[in-house]
Amino acid sequence: MPTKSKKAPEDLNLNNIVSRQFEKAAAHVKLPAGLLTQIKLCNNVYYMQFPVKIDDKYVIFEAWRAEHSHHRKPLKGGIRYSRMVDQHEIMALAALMTYKCAIGNVPFGGSKGGIKLRPRDYTPDQLQKITRRYTAELIAKNFIGPGINVPAPDYGTGRARDGVDRRHVRRLPSGRDRQLGLRHREAAVAGRHQRAARSHRTRRRRSGCARRSAIPVALKKTGLTGTLDGKTVAVQGFGNVGYHVAKILHEEDGCKVVAVGEYNGAVVNPKGLDIAKLAAWFQAKHTMKGFPGATKTLENGVDVLSLPVDIIIPAALENQITRQNADKVQARIVAEAANGPTTTEAEKILLKKGVLILADIYLNSGRGDRLVLRVGEEHLAHALRPAPEARRRVPAHADRLGHGRPHAREVSIQRARGSARRGWTRRISSGPASKRRWRRATRRSRPSSRSTRR
Repeated sequence: MPTKSKKAPEDLNLNNIVSRQFEKAAAHVKLPAGLLTQIKLCNNVYYMQFPVKIDDKYVIFEAWRAEHSHHRKPLKGGIRYSRMVDQHEIMALAALMTYKCAIGNVPFGGSKGGIKLRPRDYTPDQLQKITRRYTAELIAKNFIGPGINVPAPDYGTGRARDGVDRRHVRRLPSGRDRQLGLRHREAAVAGRHQRAARSHRTRRRRSGCARRSAIPVALKKTGLTGTLDGKTVAVQGFGNVGYHVAKILHEEDGCKVVAVGEYNGAVVNPKGLDIAKLAAWFQAKHTMKGFPGATKTLENGVDVLSLPVDIIIPAALENQITRQNADKVQARIVAEAANGPTTTEAEKILLKKGVLILADIYLNSGRGDRLVLRVGEEHLAHALRPAPEARRRVPAHADRLGHGRPHAREVSIQRARGSARRGWTRRISSGPASKRRWRRATRRSRPSSRSTRR
């Protein structure tokens, strides 16, 4: 009797999955094959290994930063901390960032970075050291900087490490930034520190709002009647994206979020979970298990994707819906809030079942990137303004003549030269006048009496 041939294992390499999706879309475009190949390939990948002193020993970390496309500057992409990070994943996520920015008409190229570690294994101070060392490596190779490459928070990273990264960039000058000064380097990292929390809170909320905005439009195409009010939702992943999607759907749209899953389990309540209380519990306990507002607990967080609900939202990592569990999906809508959560074979199974898939490349693009663009432009505009004391000395007619900024720079240079002649400052680097740096002189070099200064 002929034996049944076993199916080949499913290809879960994210870079291969993204490449196949690109080739499927490129078949509808009349462009030269060589040009399409160039668009698909990743331009640069920087692989590094660096030591960090953890307690009384040195630990070697592997890290990557990929630059997929330089067709628009600066490049943009998050930095993730995960034990599953590898070069293929980073290259694929950089490619997705390029395509998402192009769909949203945001003038960024795609990039991505990652460090192979599990954040829960290290203290906040140790993670600061690791982030600073990684940032120093990127600066040394010119893989970070305003107008060059702008990193941002991603899976496993958050406000504290993002802020450390930004402050470290300011202390380690890059040659291409010096002409615009330290303030210009504020635009080197997307997402502000908690001290400048207004824009950061807006950015975090928009990361969830952008994912949610396309869901109401999809209701009509699935046969679900009415609005989102009363629809049941299951969310897998309770990080920045998953929390804000669940919160907005629960509080503003009236959805019943009946299940939320994380890496160490999931909680279910058919009557709906209180997202604010669940977030407070998870922040305090670092686990979903034991939450008093749940009626059922699941051991595996990915199991929430198989529950009988109207909408499932995978908002964690890639390859969460595969050939193994695609048949178990009972929802009418799959809203891909994560990057690449559905494999190619799982997508075919879902479409055959009549499930509507809101693709990640569409759902993730737009609002969050536009906000990063606006905040970056604000930083750059602030850096290009002349110093306040120089602006006060600009003649009233200078703006009408169009010479305001050159005059302000010249005034600043003259003031610095005058301070040097009086012994108040000294020049510490040579070069063109626009790039000279000055340091406040020590007391020993200052004249000691008013008569001497005269």
